[in-house]
Amino acid sequence: MKLYEKPAHILHNMLEKKEITAVELAKDLLARIDAVERDIGAYLTITRDEALAAAETVDQKIAAGEKIAFLEGIPGAIKDNICTKGIRTTCASKILEHFVPPYDATVMQKIYKESPVILGKLNMDEFAMGGSTEHSAYHPTHNPWDLARVPGGSSGGSAAAVASGTAIWALGSDTGGSIRQPASFCGVVGLKPTYGRVSRYGLIAYASSLDQIGTITRDVTDCAHILNVIARHDAMDSTSSKADVPDFTQSLRAKVEGLRIGLPKEYFVKGIDAEVERVVRAAIKKYEEMGAEVVDISLPHTDYAISTYYIIAPAEAATNLERYDGVSYGERVDGEDLVQMMTNTRDEKFGEEVKRRILIGNYALSAGYYDAYYLKALKVRTLIQQDYIEAFQKVDVIMAPTAPTPAFRIGEMAEDPLQMYLQDVCTVPLNLAGLPGISIPCGKSEGGLPIGLQIIGKPLDEATLIRTAYTYEQAQGGVNEMAKLGGND
Repeated sequence: MKLYEKPAHILHNMLEKKEITAVELAKDLLARIDAVERDIGAYLTITRDEALAAAETVDQKIAAGEKIAFLEGIPGAIKDNICTKGIRTTCASKILEHFVPPYDATVMQKIYKESPVILGKLNMDEFAMGGSTEHSAYHPTHNPWDLARVPGGSSGGSAAAVASGTAIWALGSDTGGSIRQPASFCGVVGLKPTYGRVSRYGLIAYASSLDQIGTITRDVTDCAHILNVIARHDAMDSTSSKADVPDFTQSLRAKVEGLRIGLPKEYFVKGIDAEVERVVRAAIKKYEEMGAEVVDISLPHTDYAISTYYIIAPAEAATNLERYDGVSYGERVDGEDLVQMMTNTRDEKFGEEVKRRILIGNYALSAGYYDAYYLKALKVRTLIQQDYIEAFQKVDVIMAPTAPTPAFRIGEMAEDPLQMYLQDVCTVPLNLAGLPGISIPCGKSEGGLPIGLQIIGKPLDEATLIRTAYTYEQAQGGVNEMAKLGGND
């Protein structure tokens, strides 16, 4: 197995044992980027010189006999909506094309304490609005398993980088499935923590009551280690949870005997791809064979989740993106007066999908429609949360497909935004309820495309998610057996 295919925990051990150097590892990843990035398009910015300099510092520390942290010297990359001091952060939008943050997001402050090797910033749907990474203002990202297909979105660059071996680990953000769905499409592990578990300070906002930073990794072990690094209360984020954070690596135990798995009938309905259902049900059957108990449950308001999400999220987006006016924030396009300047700026610098969601949001918040749409959506959101509260009185976790289909072809849904929105049917309810969820590879379609199993947990119970996911991964021989790279070598 090549270095760029190995998970972080294996590479960490190799560094400690001096079997490899951090510079060798960084050069291996940079060579991999040189070999496949032109086809994959996972990156928007590559920080080659900074990465090699960081690796040299780690090697000096190892040579001096000092102990290294888990991520020290391990090459990773960051979704381009997370602020990185001194490194361009565009949100994949022309309106932030030249923005270089003067500060680091809280997650980056925590990450940098581990002295990793940061390879660059990753492509995404503009302002995280999309499910295919076709809505980047710069270029689409391609799925490493089939270059004619999307990697998912909006964290498509993050998932494609890890799957293609151009990053060992990555950070992403999840507003309606933007970590889990691309993880499913690309055959990697994607974790959305509980809302508030990881600070949002320095995450460029899409929908503030839904956004959450999380991890994309090659296996569950790496996921647990990185969550240990980034999860903590942050006084800079008023929504940050003050709950104690356990050592998530203690959950890396292959044990599910007596685990009660909820199987919601609403997630296995018409519209779910037959191969996806077959593979996901086979994975759940495997849990039964390992001693877990499957319980049929109902989440009756699931049918309203997409409608609810696509009122609340655009409404919050319209408010958050109001600041990009060419004066306070963002690039500027001149006009004959202030109003024309703002109009020109937004018209030329925002992409079509961003404009669409701003218009939807402003409409939902407008006089005469606020009560009919936005207020009603908030009430339905509460009903969706109550569905989960009742379900978790009977079960420990809930399982479902991550996405209703395997990765679709680039351009297939470009002219049908509603069909694209329906791709979120399995993921958006968790964001509305603020719950943690993880997607793990559980098999492939007949065409060889990865399929993800979504495991949903109780609030702040990422530990059970990690144990449940780890048990399946180990039973299947490890994620590297499940999710070998597609034909891009």
